[in-house]
Amino acid sequence: MKLVIALLAGFLFLGTAQAQRIYNQGELDAMLAPIALQPDGVVSQVLIASTYPEEVAAAARWSRANPHMRGNDALRAVQNEPWDPAVKALLAFPELLIRMDESPQWLRELGEAFLQQEAHVMETVQALRRRAQAAGNLATTDQNAVYQQDEAIVVEPRTQIVYVRYYDPYVVYGPWWWPYYRPVFWRPWAPRPVFVTHGFFYSKPDWRGRHVNVVHRPVHVQRHHHQVVPGRWQPSQRQALVNRVTVQPHVRVPESQRRPVVQQRPIVQQQMPAANGFTHPQQRGESPQHRGREDANRNHGEREARTAPPRQQQREGQHQRGNGSRHRG
Repeated sequence: MKLVIALLAGFLFLGTAQAQRIYNQGELDAMLAPIALQPDGVVSQVLIASTYPEEVAAAARWSRANPHMRGNDALRAVQNEPWDPAVKALLAFPELLIRMDESPQWLRELGEAFLQQEAHVMETVQALRRRAQAAGNLATTDQNAVYQQDEAIVVEPRTQIVYVRYYDPYVVYGPWWWPYYRPVFWRPWAPRPVFVTHGFFYSKPDWRGRHVNVVHRPVHVQRHHHQVVPGRWQPSQRQALVNRVTVQPHVRVPESQRRPVVQQRPIVQQQMPAANGFTHPQQRGESPQHRGREDANRNHGEREARTAPPRQQQREGQHQRGNGSRHRG
């Protein structure tokens, strides 16, 4: 009996330690790099949805089985499913939803980080946007407005036509600055315009407060299986129980602890894409040889990681185990 009690206590301790893991700045930069430049409403609902990884997986299965469904039509078709409204909202953008499902470890870690380190997550999104803007890869276009609001960079669709575009983190942010923490690799997708109803994005970031706000009840869900109350977004009781949420105090990491932001430089208009200010390798005129050199540089970085000091090498191994074959297209 004593042995059984000891084993149960050990499992409980391990589960709690894992649930309360604190992600460092390198891990947060790599984790948020694939989504930080999307419109604010998309970012906030991706963060909320990441706290329901099982529901994301179920919604992705539904989307694969119904490839012709997107936008409001997809939301109406799943209105009776017992998924969180943020998960259902992602069905409007099936390419993004499926990529999230293809990276299960990344998805779970993102949900854990958002639940426990929400302020750190929000600050990291802004730091990544500043990098992309300084590199000339985040600007106002016909589809999206990019503007300054106090110290924050806001990205919002200009109309009810929303584009969720693929971008390469190794391109839009400039040279990657963490040798031991790398963004996940997502299969590229072609952007498709998606019409959404007014009020589709029921949540938005509060950049000054460094948290996500629910601005109104979701308009695209008829049955609310999850309570959604306007105000600061709060995890459900189920999330708090499963993840044993303990919010960590926010300590801002100065940019000097990363690589310095590159200086702003003039942008050639022809190099800018049609929407959202993301520069794609083909639009930059990069040749296959250039991409080959970039891949070689990445491989070189991975070789450096294998020769890193034991503690760094251990962290690299923990992070990369989930970013291997499951993250490749």
